[in-house]
Amino acid sequence: MTRWSPALFAALSLAACTTPQAGPVVGPAPVTGRLERPIPYPVTPPAGHQRAVDRGTRTPTGAPGARYWQNRADYAIRARVLPAQKRLEGSQVITYTNNSPDALAQLHVDLTMNHHAPGVVRNEPAEVTGGVTLTRVAVGGQALSAGGTQGARYVVNGTRMVITPAAPVQPGATARIEVDWGFTVPKEGAGGRMGWDADNLFFFAYWYPAMAVYDDVVGWHPDPFRGTAEFYADFGSYDITVEAPAQWVVFGTGALQNPQEVLAPAVLARYRAGIQSDTVVHVLTEADFGRATQPGQAGVLTWRFRADSVRDAAFSVTRESNWDATRTSVGDRDGDGRADHAAIHAFWRPSAPRWRHVARYEQHSIRFLSGYTGVPYPWPHMTAVEGQGIVGGGMEYPMMTLIGGYTAQGDSALYAVTAHELAHMWVPMIVNVDERRYSWMDEGMTTFHEAQARRDTFPGTTPELEDRASYLGTARAGAEGEIMRRSDFHYTSAAFGTASYPKPGTVFATLRGLLGEQTFNRAWTTFHNRWKFKHPYPWDFFNTVEEVAGEDLDWFWRTWFYETWTLDHAVASVTETDRGATIVVEDRGLAPMPARVTITRQDGGTQTVEVPVEEWLSGRKSATLTLPPGGGSPIVRVEIDAENVFPDVDRQNNVWTRP
Repeated sequence: MTRWSPALFAALSLAACTTPQAGPVVGPAPVTGRLERPIPYPVTPPAGHQRAVDRGTRTPTGAPGARYWQNRADYAIRARVLPAQKRLEGSQVITYTNNSPDALAQLHVDLTMNHHAPGVVRNEPAEVTGGVTLTRVAVGGQALSAGGTQGARYVVNGTRMVITPAAPVQPGATARIEVDWGFTVPKEGAGGRMGWDADNLFFFAYWYPAMAVYDDVVGWHPDPFRGTAEFYADFGSYDITVEAPAQWVVFGTGALQNPQEVLAPAVLARYRAGIQSDTVVHVLTEADFGRATQPGQAGVLTWRFRADSVRDAAFSVTRESNWDATRTSVGDRDGDGRADHAAIHAFWRPSAPRWRHVARYEQHSIRFLSGYTGVPYPWPHMTAVEGQGIVGGGMEYPMMTLIGGYTAQGDSALYAVTAHELAHMWVPMIVNVDERRYSWMDEGMTTFHEAQARRDTFPGTTPELEDRASYLGTARAGAEGEIMRRSDFHYTSAAFGTASYPKPGTVFATLRGLLGEQTFNRAWTTFHNRWKFKHPYPWDFFNTVEEVAGEDLDWFWRTWFYETWTLDHAVASVTETDRGATIVVEDRGLAPMPARVTITRQDGGTQTVEVPVEEWLSGRKSATLTLPPGGGSPIVRVEIDAENVFPDVDRQNNVWTRP
């Protein structure tokens, strides 16, 4: 990352003048004694990221390096759903490929369902169901013993299992890990991200032992799941087999491999029609409940799903849900000049009638965000499952989302949460960020994407201003935490929520206002395309924006991501004589930003001038604009940020009007 050195601009550019005239100037001279304000110091990436740059896996410009690598985990899982017992049991083989330059003496595995084991450290209450029972762990065909300090073994500590194989996994080698497991399904598991409801719906997420991430910046990620901050995983393939009783419909991450073996003939026909239709087809309605599937073998059906290039997998099991299907355009995935499509599915129970619109909401969200991000949706389907009684808002998984009923909240709220959860398909499901440490990359980018989708769907609405108001409410109360604070270690839920969702969403809109829409959009899509199916860190984003914009923005990153400084520009005074006018602009906050000043004269003429950010970065808290005479027309109004682009905590002092 480049370094900032302060420079004083002696003259300001003049825009939209009614008549040609000399530009205003700003004064007085730079502060030479004690500074009046803190000056944001340069952003220094942590040692791990700097080492990655030195080793060539990352670059100072924000792009992946020539030596970039990431490990891979491929899963073959067989699971059995036992609805009456509220249990899931399974066995799996993980083929783990070590693409790193390091020999791995240990292998780390996440056991997220141990969030429900007794005595586990949590940030919030959780139902105790006993956690995961492991009945077999093997590496390379060798069964391992639990515990101990010598030889091949495994140790479980909370939500993490650490395996010590008989020999380290060498660079370029693979390890075959076999695990047999089972657990009692919590009602609202993993912090309301999976579970069951009303004896007619199960949703399984974070349900299988999953490889933790070993990357080029941190190595093995040691952070456990505490219930608040979310997840981080490598990409891989999934071959999933789910055994469930007949008349329970299973749908999940990946392409359904055997629809003809599991769906009743009439349902199968509607399913096939729906995924090729631009209008919604009702695959299942209440009239089909109890006769949706084939009878199965001894009353049990086997459903098979396959997925590639995903970082996780989830599935739903339901016996009394409507099923709507359609398709949506995602743009040109393969460069052949023709639009490609993804199937859209919505599963919802009659108790959630607003969900009759969700398939259409999904259509729009996937189509719009494929264009906005510059990354076409890459997978065969996107499926939304209504999960009232499990989740209040929504939660995302590759190709799947679980969302509450939203019966009381209204249709616009249901669209907003649908757009939000589907926007997560880009971050973190494609642009694979570490949610557990940097929730703002996941939730903040998604909040920003949601706002763009909402504006497109409901022209004239102001979702970005809603996010800004939410952030400013916390900021005015002095209750926010830094965006870059580790996600699990905010002091309050309000601080975590603000730093993860509305503040970063607001900051991205602020960055767009600073750079201009064209430059911002180019930086935004460049970042998404550089880091699709890879693991970016915050400094990769910062550096990408700086490279595209051609600007050093350390002052911006430090101000908005590392501090809780607020912006408060004010028109302190306006004085006008026959020799011209002086306007004093004060910066009463700590967040340095350009002050864009719009001056309106009595004859209707306007001009906009800017106090550049360098004025505040020089250590001052006030700047004086000196304007030449206005040709006989006095100034009647002065306003800072008339376009309402920046998150000023007190807009009342942004305006001066002639008494």
